[in-house]
Amino acid sequence: MNTPFDLQQSLSALLGDARLVITDLPGTSLKLWLIDALNMDRAFTADETRRILYEPPYWAFCWASGLALARYLAEQPQWVRGKRVLDFGAGSGIAAIAAAKAGALEVVACDLDPLALAACRANAELNEVQLQYSSDFFAEDDRFDLVLVADVLYDRENLPLLDQFLTRGLQTLVADSRVRDFIHPLYQQLDSLKALTLPDLAEPHEFRNVSLYHAQR
Repeated sequence: MNTPFDLQQSLSALLGDARLVITDLPGTSLKLWLIDALNMDRAFTADETRRILYEPPYWAFCWASGLALARYLAEQPQWVRGKRVLDFGAGSGIAAIAAAKAGALEVVACDLDPLALAACRANAELNEVQLQYSSDFFAEDDRFDLVLVADVLYDRENLPLLDQFLTRGLQTLVADSRVRDFIHPLYQQLDSLKALTLPDLAEPHEFRNVSLYHAQR
């Protein structure tokens, strides 16, 4: 399969030698277009570091919480089977694709970043599933059975969003490996999962411990 041109072009603008490769995700039947692990195994120049920090290609990685949530949905498809699902901050589309694979009636991949939505499209095609796409969560109607949220709380400024997810869906599943003092009156911890980011960024071991939280109206 040909590498998605627009995604590869964007990645090359950040890291000249970087390339996207089809990567099988451990513990799943899924695969994604991800940055080649070999491209991460070198020192970055100051200019490369600046570009990456200014416009990080989140969509070129499968983050630990997304991988953990994808595995969870495969093991417990009743969460999504026959339901309307929105994946908030979809990134690579891993959770959305997992939901579609598990039998969701409809899945909307939602992300502000046009490149992330392009990655979702490429990865949906790669996994032979159909998704819908949205760039504005608040423009969506209150019609979803479930809102999926993975790897969104890395920035504590996003914590107020927890109050908004149930304005568009009856239930929410949040997968997170960053917030250790997660306290919210609507959310209860369901499970603790293990996963790692791909390609492996040699993150602290604690970030491989993914907590899954649930809220409902």
